[in-house]
Amino acid sequence: MVRAGLTTERLVRAGAELADEVGFDQVTVSALARRFDVKVASLYSHLKNSQDLKTRIALLALEELADRAADALAGRSGKDALAAFADVYRDYAHRHPGRYAAARHPLDPETAASSAGPRHTQLTRAILRGYDLAEPDQTHAVRLLGSVFHGYVSLETAGGFSHSAPDSQESWTRILDALDSLLRNWPIP
Repeated sequence: MVRAGLTTERLVRAGAELADEVGFDQVTVSALARRFDVKVASLYSHLKNSQDLKTRIALLALEELADRAADALAGRSGKDALAAFADVYRDYAHRHPGRYAAARHPLDPETAASSAGPRHTQLTRAILRGYDLAEPDQTHAVRLLGSVFHGYVSLETAGGFSHSAPDSQESWTRILDALDSLLRNWPIP
């Protein structure tokens, strides 16, 4: 008998909240069962195993990020779009550290292709249209932006910038200025 009120969606959302509280690596079906005060077996009608739960949390996080990025980009272009997009990722990582980690969870090719992951690339490419980059430079720029955003946020959330001046926000603003300048003056091979 399935416990009343438990649905796959509710379990995945609770798993995402758990990830934000204790870290994505600590999320398991057992931990989720403890959260709902049910036996692990009660969850197997909704989830295959902990890997399935983590994949579903990853898909939720990718969807949330893509939706927020799309909203932030609406009506913006150039540096304004670049900063809005970057701020979405940074803010999400700070507010939802477990979900942000989940968004980096490896997915099999079929799952990745049907996830919101491709939307992230499309949104990044939408920003780059304002900088008039053609292929293959556009792909190089997508990879550059992803690397800078993720690298900065990973170091910042780990406390890497908390021990020295200037503060992290000032550096973030300067980095976005530098990225804007680089994208406007992309080197010709």
